[in-house]
Amino acid sequence: MIKKMTFKILFFAGVVAFAAQTFMGCSPAPGEKFLGLQLYSVRDDMKKDVSGTVAKVGEMGYKFVEAAGYSDGKFYGMSPTEFKTLCESNGLQFLGSHTGRHLPDSANWDETMAWWDECIDAHAAAGVVWIVKPSMGQTGYNSLEGLKRTCEYFNLIGEKCNARGIRFGYHNHAKEFTTELEGKPVYDWMLELTDPQKVMFQLDLYWIVEGGKDPLDYFDHYPGRFEVWHIKDKEELGASGMMDFESMFAARQKSGAQYGVVEVERYNFEPLVSCEKSLEFLKEADYVDFY
Repeated sequence: MIKKMTFKILFFAGVVAFAAQTFMGCSPAPGEKFLGLQLYSVRDDMKKDVSGTVAKVGEMGYKFVEAAGYSDGKFYGMSPTEFKTLCESNGLQFLGSHTGRHLPDSANWDETMAWWDECIDAHAAAGVVWIVKPSMGQTGYNSLEGLKRTCEYFNLIGEKCNARGIRFGYHNHAKEFTTELEGKPVYDWMLELTDPQKVMFQLDLYWIVEGGKDPLDYFDHYPGRFEVWHIKDKEELGASGMMDFESMFAARQKSGAQYGVVEVERYNFEPLVSCEKSLEFLKEADYVDFY
C-alpha cells in the first residue's frame, strides 16, 4: 500500500515537473533569467543584416525576441517559418510582435479586417504567443466616444487573435497618461473599456513613469492586466537612475506579467552594446524573477 502511494506521489510530481518545464515551450534552465529583446532596439542593425543581428542577440544571452518588422505576411522580409527558424537556430524563441493598424472608418473597414486576417495567419504560422499594437490613432485621444470605438475595435481584434491561440495587447507611451478624457487618463479608460479575455496590456515601465504615473498604483487597481512588460529606461537599463525597478519587480506577480521584454530606444553606446549592457544589468539584479 505504501509503495503504491509512493509511486502515485512520485508520478504526480513528475507530471507537474514536466508541465512546468514545457509551459508554452519557453521554460529556461533552472536559475536563468528568461528575458527577451524587442528588436526595435537594434532597428538599424536589422535593416543592414537580419541574420547577423539575430545571431548577436542570441550570443548575448537573450532567450526570446519580439519583432517590430512585420509587413505583407513576412517578418523582416522572411516568411514566418524562415524567421522562426532563424531565431531558433540562434537559441532564441520568437514569442511576440509589434504591429497593427489604427481604427478604420467605414470606407476601409473590410480591407483592414482582411489585413488583420492575413497578419494573424502569419503570426500563427510563426508560433508567436502575442501580437501587440504599439500605439493608437488620434481618434482615441480626441474624445471618449472615439476611445470607446477604438477599444471596441481592439476587443474585436483580440477575439480574432484568441481564435488562433494568440494574445492581443496594447503598448503604451506617455501620452495615454498625460491625456485625460472627462477627468480620467486615457489609459485608465482603456483598461476599463477592454475585455480582459480579449485584450491584455504590455506595460512600458519607462513611459508610464515618464507620463507621471506610478506603475505600482496600476498593479494595485488593475491586477493581472499587464501580461507582458517592456523593461526600459531613458537609455540603457539602470543608466538614468530614475527607474525603481526593484519595487516594480517586487509587484510583478500582482501585475500579471509573465514575460519581460527589454527595449532600448536611446543609446550611450552602439545599439548592440547598449542591449548587452541592459541584459547584464538585469542578470546581476537579484530581484529580477523572470524565470
